Amino acid sequence: MVIPILDFSLILPEIIVVATALVVLLVAVLGRGQSAGTLIVLSLVGLAAAIIATVVGWSGNATGFNGMVVDDQFSRFLRLILLSVAALVVLLSYQDLEDKRRAGEYLTLLLFATFGMMIMVLGADLLMIFLGLETMSICLYVLAGFQRRATSNESSFKYFILGAFSTGFFLYGIALTFGVTGSTQLPLIHQKFAENPDTMGVLAYAGLGLILIGLGFKIAAVPFHFWSTDVYDGAPTAITAFMITASKAAAFAALIRILTGAFFDLNVDWVPVLWVLAAVTMTVGNLVAIAQNNIKRMLAYSSIAHAGYLLVGLVALDAQGASAIMYYLMIYALMNVGAFAVAILINHRGKGWYQFDAYRGVGHRYPFLGAMMAIFMLSLAGIPPTGGFMAKFYLFGAAVKTGHITLVVIAVLNSAISVYYYLRVLVLMYMQPEGEVNPVPRSALYSLVLVICAVGVLGFGLFPGAMITLLSQSLPML
Repeated sequence: MVIPILDFSLILPEIIVVATALVVLLVAVLGRGQSAGTLIVLSLVGLAAAIIATVVGWSGNATGFNGMVVDDQFSRFLRLILLSVAALVVLLSYQDLEDKRRAGEYLTLLLFATFGMMIMVLGADLLMIFLGLETMSICLYVLAGFQRRATSNESSFKYFILGAFSTGFFLYGIALTFGVTGSTQLPLIHQKFAENPDTMGVLAYAGLGLILIGLGFKIAAVPFHFWSTDVYDGAPTAITAFMITASKAAAFAALIRILTGAFFDLNVDWVPVLWVLAAVTMTVGNLVAIAQNNIKRMLAYSSIAHAGYLLVGLVALDAQGASAIMYYLMIYALMNVGAFAVAILINHRGKGWYQFDAYRGVGHRYPFLGAMMAIFMLSLAGIPPTGGFMAKFYLFGAAVKTGHITLVVIAVLNSAISVYYYLRVLVLMYMQPEGEVNPVPRSALYSLVLVICAVGVLGFGLFPGAMITLLSQSLPML
């Protein structure tokens, strides 16, 4: 069967990312010993071209490849988030790549992981989402262990073992769903349930449950979170930022696709499950984060709590809930990438091991870094006028609108708890005597990342209207 050229135009950004990865790998192999700067520039050019292709094609909805891929405003917006995060992570990786001289392998894996995430966002078929999930996961398994030290190797091995186990759940869920409906395409599964309610039996619920387990692992929802903190702590810090933001965004996009596109008729049954997952996830993440003395582990548990907040949007999965999740993912990516950028600079070349004590007096000794970290911590805590406040306000408002007031009360209380450990960083930076602060390298690239993230966090917090209007028009096709 000949695939129409039009189908390939639907995945032009993905084609550009794959082509960029292959070019970077080829240049790295043929030009051994050269500076990593060339490869970074190539990667950024390719990601920029993919962003341009996404923006230029911002109109209409279309499906391709026999209904396996859907190109709509939902997928385009998520693509922009993934591509932007990938570009910021490439910039964050510059100094480490200069030290290691393994930029080719690193950047190729990063680009292929981004491609896998984009396929998850585009997928209108469970098998397509699975292929994207595996492409992303395999690359991240390697990137998590990219540093040549014991904790990084442990991070990679643990992520691989538990990730492969969770993939088995996801694949078995697909098999059960196919056995019940005779299809893996989301619209056809939805149609089968709508036309034949009798098919919504034990196997259908089992298939949905196993799929939720598989994706619950990727978003680090409790009780599938045990892998996350050790993996995030052992992985290179730039890759930790990438996993916490981009992979979580891709997994939530896949969840929205699957729940709205295939299993929406079972929402009476899966909403209570997600309700409990959201409440437990945000509570466990925040309570354990309080006890951390390591900034990477604190942000890791913080990401678990934020996964709980995002699950609140899934519980209230109406039009406002879906758009609120997308808005939250965008702000979440900006404030976390920015926070990790500051952490990398303060912990330059492994000195300090990301302990909280390294932040004593940083606000006085390095005013720019202190101000940037203050913006990101306040946004993570949800304090106005930052984007984090508007994201929570919009997300919790969607839940209130659909009647989940108790869950919103739990979420607000958890947000209040989180203020303690976020403000603890600010207290150390501005209200504690200076400790042994490591010399912080001056880097225009890192400063650029910090400015972009800070402007985004403050800009979308002060002027959210245009973005929220755009997102309300970017809901997934059912």
